[in-house]
Amino acid sequence: MKGFIGFTRRNLLLYFKDVGAVIFSLLTSIIVFALYLLFLRDNYVDITLSGLREMNLPYHQKDVDSLINGLLLSGIIGSALITVPFSCLSNVVRDRESRKDFDILSTPLSRAQIALSYYLSATISAILVTSVILSIGLGVMAASGGLHMSIQNVVSAYGGIVLGSVSSTALFMILVVRFNSSASCDSFFGILSAAGGFVIGAYIPISQFSSAVQTVCNLFPATHITVLERNALMDGALKRIDAGLNGVDGGEFRKTIEGIFSFKAKLFGEQISVSTGMLYVALATAVFLVVMTVLFAKTYKKK
Repeated sequence: MKGFIGFTRRNLLLYFKDVGAVIFSLLTSIIVFALYLLFLRDNYVDITLSGLREMNLPYHQKDVDSLINGLLLSGIIGSALITVPFSCLSNVVRDRESRKDFDILSTPLSRAQIALSYYLSATISAILVTSVILSIGLGVMAASGGLHMSIQNVVSAYGGIVLGSVSSTALFMILVVRFNSSASCDSFFGILSAAGGFVIGAYIPISQFSSAVQTVCNLFPATHITVLERNALMDGALKRIDAGLNGVDGGEFRKTIEGIFSFKAKLFGEQISVSTGMLYVALATAVFLVVMTVLFAKTYKKK
């Protein structure tokens, strides 16, 4: 156990000591943040306000801002839950490329312990980094007077980070064991960073895509985690706006916003609840863990 803890600590230090790697792993989240500030935020605010005005409904600007800020934060968190664990897992490839895996395999650690150590360190990294991002985001929203979240919402947001980290790391463990060089791993990371934001709906709401594209996007567990974060971070502000309408719209505004910003995932044309999505993520994670263990055992053999 001491060796296992030591190897896990070593993997964590390799990631966090490289400040450049940490920043680079947050590149997609930084891009999402920049896009929202420069282009998307005003567009989404205008969409929401135009809906309220067309329906002749009363509103408070601060509530609308809080709603859109929650959308921004959910996109940043969803992106980080993709790129951070993969970046940390690149240690697996670097160890193989530098032949350090020969030394690692010569230790008393079993292959299962080695695989679990890589997995655990990447999961912990993702949880720590994204939790810090969420905490800062909630702090900024609270300071601006726009944090309208219940305790249940807050717990759901942090719980989603844990489940998302566990799920994403398991999936990426399956991928990284197939890379033989850092160059190929870094190239894939570039593709992942670019595509990840679209898949989870961080740039454009998935509801804007065709039914077939929505289904493809929602096959990835990370998309369901982003849906959970979106519900947790936006639900309070949406309820506040809805309560201010006093039911004069018959709940139409809330339904419209939930549809536009994909508060529920769609698989094969059918909407599924958030709880069903979390069950899907849990089952997918279990499958990923089994496949990960089998592949690692075949790839990393005692020399």
